[in-house]
Amino acid sequence: IKELRAAIGPLSGRSLKYCTDACLRRYLEARNWNADKSKKMLEETLKWRSTYKPEEIRWHEVAVEGETGKVYRASFHDRHGRTVLILRPGKQNTTSLDNQLRHLVYLIENAILNLPETQEQMAWLIDFTGWTLSTSVPIKSARDTINLLQNHYPERLAIAFLYNPPRIFEAFWKIVKYFMDAKTFQKVKFVYPKNTESVELMRSYFDEENLPTEFGGKAVLEYNHEEFSKQMNQDDIKSANLWGFDDKFQCIGNGHSGSDVAPEPVCLAPSARATPASDAWGLFSVIPPMMYGTCHRLYPPISSKEKHACEMPTRKLPNPNLT
Repeated sequence: IKELRAAIGPLSGRSLKYCTDACLRRYLEARNWNADKSKKMLEETLKWRSTYKPEEIRWHEVAVEGETGKVYRASFHDRHGRTVLILRPGKQNTTSLDNQLRHLVYLIENAILNLPETQEQMAWLIDFTGWTLSTSVPIKSARDTINLLQNHYPERLAIAFLYNPPRIFEAFWKIVKYFMDAKTFQKVKFVYPKNTESVELMRSYFDEENLPTEFGGKAVLEYNHEEFSKQMNQDDIKSANLWGFDDKFQCIGNGHSGSDVAPEPVCLAPSARATPASDAWGLFSVIPPMMYGTCHRLYPPISSKEKHACEMPTRKLPNPNLT
């Protein structure tokens, strides 16, 4: 870490705040502790952050993307206390790839903002209801999105569960998986309700009482865009304070100011499941980006059992030899 810090030289402002020891370690882990490769990766991220300015994105700028609840931060954590993002690509409601990516980046930053002090990573739950191959994003856009998130959020993903993807997703996966590095590939797990091994793996990460019914759990969650907007506006103030923005900063969106109290989504009594939109969100909501890896001091290496779970099964489950 000291070698990498010396290599990148003096920093100031947001770059200095971003480059904590924990941050440098994540970049080193992502490049197998090669200081030169880690330096190049980190410098590219700092350049990207200086132009894209992900920490300056505010909810009112991307709120329209979240109206259907296609991506949102859950009100529960996994068994390790990680922040959880729920993605529902079948609830796509817009067409601009740039705006969709900006919305995703905002929620990744928000998930990181809300991590407990003892945790650096997040978990992803992806519900494929309503996903269709015909409306997926172009492969080039999918590849560019994966590369962006893989390179600029290293070692931020602990696990991503793709729940009950349709058979047609197999063709998409065969192409997409080659854009992913080995570490990230191992963190993508396919779960099928009738495949006991894959279900048990997912439940080893989540309490069944917290897990939504869409993922085979017992919790019935209803996304409330108005309440979630209040919560995000409140978090925008937290982010502004963290990054040292002007204290006159205001959140304006959906008729709510940042001063509103923002309750999290809550479990409700069982109700009929909403009918998802027929179009699909595209890759960057389907294949969790490569932000990721587990701090080896906190978590054990990925087992061979878990490695098999990331392969897309065909008719007989699981089939880890699919190519």
